[in-house]
Amino acid sequence: MHRRDFLRNTAALSGLALVRVGSNAWAAQNPASGPERLVVVFLRGAVDGLNVVVPHADKEYYAIRPSIAIAPPGHADGAIELDGHFGLHPQLAALLPLWKERSLAFVHACGSPDPSRSHFEAQAYMESGTPGLKITTDGWLNRVLAALPGQHPPTEAVNFGPTMPRILHGPMPVASLPSAGGGGGRTAEMTAAPAFHAAFDEMYSGDDALSVAYRQGQNAHARLMSDLEQDMTEAAGGAPSPVGFAQDVEHFCKLARRDPTIQVGFFALSGWDTHVRQGGAHGALANHLRQLGEGLVQFQRGLGPDGYARTVILVVSEFGRTARENGNAGTDHGHGNAMWVMGGPVRGGKVYGEWPTLAAGRLHEDRDLAMTTDFRTVAGSVLAQHMKLSSAAIARVFPGAPAGKLSLLA
Repeated sequence: MHRRDFLRNTAALSGLALVRVGSNAWAAQNPASGPERLVVVFLRGAVDGLNVVVPHADKEYYAIRPSIAIAPPGHADGAIELDGHFGLHPQLAALLPLWKERSLAFVHACGSPDPSRSHFEAQAYMESGTPGLKITTDGWLNRVLAALPGQHPPTEAVNFGPTMPRILHGPMPVASLPSAGGGGGRTAEMTAAPAFHAAFDEMYSGDDALSVAYRQGQNAHARLMSDLEQDMTEAAGGAPSPVGFAQDVEHFCKLARRDPTIQVGFFALSGWDTHVRQGGAHGALANHLRQLGEGLVQFQRGLGPDGYARTVILVVSEFGRTARENGNAGTDHGHGNAMWVMGGPVRGGKVYGEWPTLAAGRLHEDRDLAMTTDFRTVAGSVLAQHMKLSSAAIARVFPGAPAGKLSLLA
């Protein structure tokens, strides 16, 4: 018996209580049992899936990312080996036990079929569940709530964040709670000490050619940073950074343990729009991934064996990043990405999906990881296998989605 199955069975047995069902008969009852639960964590800003689930066996990966690639497993600051072809970013080491016990999986080269590189559009399409269709007014998670059987109390869905996300828009009630994290947008990596700039401004304040060139360069840099800051603010969509994510997860888990009617949770985290100084094993992306990993682990700890056994967590982002690094040691808006599937019922320890390779002729528009699995196929498979929704109900949640399912759950 696998360790995960042993723990699941032990948790089920440990929660049993005997109740009388007749004069001489007793039956087992599990007071901790409850409905299946689905949690979505949205990484706003387009996380770099190629540095999250590293294709270290694809030789092109290191050729097109000379300064930000994650070293192969076994090297200093190298990726954590997963399956011989893919590795995990070293700052996500907290998740390795979940991979080993097979409650964590990834679907690579996954995403939306719509080619938009706009954060606003791509997030809207992924949250509405109708890529390319702008007229959809409700979100696919709200449609999931409508498809669930029974009564629909206000606490059936809980959102963490300052605004109601599009994915939960609709007629079904949703409870919204403040997040422990800070707001999204400008990051420390994009700013420098004002005194540092002031010293150079004074030094090059004259009319000589060098001073004029300096000021022109500063003006161009300011325009560039203003454009990047605007892009990052749009990408964040008001979502907090991952700094307080673990606290929010802990809060959610406490609520879920006390209230079995909670079946849906949603978290949005910003800071993944890494155009500049992305870093490799260390740096801006690495710091965010460490905080993300620590928060995700808290789901297993906070829900307990029984709650985790009934919960699936999906981690999504609107699109991936360019396969090649840019001239600012970062990456730009891409296409295909890595989607995460985590939880007690998950058939984990595997990277799902068809890998298209990073060879020049296989890149999307000659710059991005191609998309070979529609995100709706992943989410729809979870809805069918975990939430027990019928094919007709899933068709209402994801109208026009491609046929096919992945065997993601044990």
